[in-house]
Amino acid sequence: MMQQRTLGDGLTVSAIGLGAMGMNAFHGPSDEQESIATLQHAVDIGVTFIDTAEAYGPFTNEQLIGRALAGRRDEITIATKASTETDDDGTVRSRNGSAEYIRRACDRSLRHLGIDTIDLYYLHRVDPAVPIEESVGALGELVTAGKVRHIGLSEVAAPTLRRAHVVHPIAAVQSEFSLFSRDIVSNGEKAVADELGIGFVAFSPLGRGVLSEGVRSLDDLSPNDARRGLPRFQPDAFAANRRLVERVERIAADLDATTAQIALAWVLAEGVVPIPGTRRRTRLDENAAAVEVQLTKDQRRALVEAVPDTEIAGSRDGIDAPAGTDR
Repeated sequence: MMQQRTLGDGLTVSAIGLGAMGMNAFHGPSDEQESIATLQHAVDIGVTFIDTAEAYGPFTNEQLIGRALAGRRDEITIATKASTETDDDGTVRSRNGSAEYIRRACDRSLRHLGIDTIDLYYLHRVDPAVPIEESVGALGELVTAGKVRHIGLSEVAAPTLRRAHVVHPIAAVQSEFSLFSRDIVSNGEKAVADELGIGFVAFSPLGRGVLSEGVRSLDDLSPNDARRGLPRFQPDAFAANRRLVERVERIAADLDATTAQIALAWVLAEGVVPIPGTRRRTRLDENAAAVEVQLTKDQRRALVEAVPDTEIAGSRDGIDAPAGTDR
C-alpha cells in the first residue's frame, strides 16, 4: 500500500504523486489512451496526488485529468495552478497574480477538471507587479468560498513565503528539487517552509528525466521536446551530466534498485513529496516502488557527493534569477 505524507494545513497526500504535465504538454507527441490508462492505474496503486496546471496545454492537461478520473473524485487529491494569464481561447499573456484573475482562473480550472473543489491550488509563479498579500488573499477567499481546500505557492523566495503565510496558511510549496537541483536548500526556501510547518513538493525530482532510464541520450527526446532548449540538455552539458548520472547508477546497482528509485528515495528522505512525471504505467510502477527504498545517512551523503553542485553543467531552466528571489 502506498505510504502517506502530511504537508501543511492538515493536507495529507500519497508519499509519491504524479506530475501529469508531460502527458500532453511540452514533451512531444503523446498517446492519450496510454495517458488515461496511466492516470487510472496511478489511483489503483495508491498514487493519488495528481498535479496539473492551467498552463499545461494550456487547459488540455486539466481536461485530460477530468476525463480520465471522472467518477473517482473521492479517491484523489488534485493540485492545479494559476498565474500566467491565459485567455479562454488559449492565448497566453504575462503573469497575472491579481485577485480578479485568480478567481477567474479557478472557476475555469474547476470546469475543465469537472470538479466542485480543488484540493490544492497554487499560485504558479509570483507576479512581481502584484503584492503577494493580494494574491494569497484571493486564494484564501477561494477557500472560504469552498472552491479550494488548501493553497500553495511555487518557486517562491523565502521572504515572500513568510509574508504569504501571514495572510493565509500555506499548505505546500512546490519547487524543483532533485540530486541535480538543490537550490531550495541553499537559498533558505526549504528551511523557512520547515520552520512554518509548510510541506514541500518537488517537481522534476528525476532531474527532468536524466535520473531515469528514459533519458540516457538526447536521441531519447522527440524533436519538439521542450527540454531540448534547456541549458542542461545542450550536447556538451548533457554529456557532462550523464557522467554524473553514471555515478548514481553505480550506487543504485549496489542497492539493487533503479536509478529513478534511488533518486526518488533520496528526495523522500529529505522530507519532500516528489511528483515525478510519466506517461507510462511501467514507469509509474517503478517510481511508486521507491517508497520501499530506505537509504542510510551514509548512502544519502554518497549520492550528494556523486553529484557535486560544482560539477553540474548548465543552469536548470535557463532563467536568470538572482539566488533567493521569486522565479
